[in-house]
Amino acid sequence: MDKQALKNTTPIDFETALSQLETVVTRLEGGELSLEQALKDFEQGIKLAQVGQNALQEAEQRIKILLEKNDTAQLDDYQAC
Repeated sequence: MDKQALKNTTPIDFETALSQLETVVTRLEGGELSLEQALKDFEQGIKLAQVGQNALQEAEQRIKILLEKNDTAQLDDYQAC
């Protein structure tokens, strides 16, 4: 995984972060990395997960704001099955 992708001045979007995170997870699950490379990939995975989490939180906030502007819409907590 390319470290420059994370250090790039242009922030990556949710879909890109998710795709890169999936790649990192696949590499880690493969079990063929050296300890040092596995640690680097793990760190990168944590950063990508944070990017994704931040994007989801921002989207949730935007949705709440939009629903607050609409008096007829209700916002309920998501109930996972």
